[in-house]
Amino acid sequence: MTERGPNDLEQQIENLTKQKEYLQRQCRKAAQAIVDLEVDKARLRRDLERLHEEYNNYKIMKETK
Repeated sequence: MTERGPNDLEQQIENLTKQKEYLQRQCRKAAQAIVDLEVDKARLRRDLERLHEEYNNYKIMKETK
């Protein structure tokens, strides 16, 4: 069995700190991606509603001719 010294503990703390910072960066990226997707979803919903309205108007115009 290998004995561990204070340097091993410091190395583990450093590794965990780096891992925590990496995970925080990844979470921020994921959060930004989610926000971007929500914006895209809202834009697409508006476009769909506009197209639906135009289609309904087209059907009404076609029926009246």
